[in-house]
Amino acid sequence: MLDVAERLVQVRGFNGFSYADIARELGITKASLHYHFPGKAELGEALIHRYAARFGEALTEIDRDIAGPRAKLDAYVAIYSNVLSEGRMCLCGILAAEYATLPDPMREAVTRFFAANETWLAAVLSEGQADGSLAIRGSLVDASEMILSGLEGAMLISRTSDEPARFSTAAQGLLDTLTP
Repeated sequence: MLDVAERLVQVRGFNGFSYADIARELGITKASLHYHFPGKAELGEALIHRYAARFGEALTEIDRDIAGPRAKLDAYVAIYSNVLSEGRMCLCGILAAEYATLPDPMREAVTRFFAANETWLAAVLSEGQADGSLAIRGSLVDASEMILSGLEGAMLISRTSDEPARFSTAAQGLLDTLTP
C-alpha cells in the first residue's frame, strides 16, 4: 500500500490520487485501505515518516561509507538523481509544493524532513570548512538551505523539461560554488 501510494505522490502529487487509485492498482477494496489508514492524512503521515527514515538511513550510510565532504555531497546529490531517474520527485519536495493544502501533521513532518536534511548538510559543510576542502560563503545554515533548495528546485525544473541532465548540471554547478 505504502509503495503504491509513495509512487503516486511522487508522480502525481498528494492531491492527484485517491484511495480508489491505490485499491485498483493493488486489486483490493478501498475499505481495506481505510482499515490500515482511516484517512488520507494518516496515509500521508505514514508515507513521510517512512520516507524520512529511509532517507536518514541513506545519510547514515554516506557518513559511514564515504570519506571527504565533497564526496559526501556528491553522494547526497546522487540520492536525488536516482529518484529523478525513476521519473519521480522527492516525496517531501512534491509535498512542499502542496504544503498549503496538507493537514497540519503532514506539514510538520515535511518541515522536520527538511530540517533534518539541513542539519546533516551543515555538518558536512562544517567538516569541509574545517579541513579546507569546501569554501562556505555565509553561514552554514544559509549554505545548507541553498543546497537543499537548489536540489529540490533543480528536480522540479528538470521534470518540466523531461531532461534529467538539467538536474545534474544544476546540482554540479551548485556544489562547484563550494570549491575553494
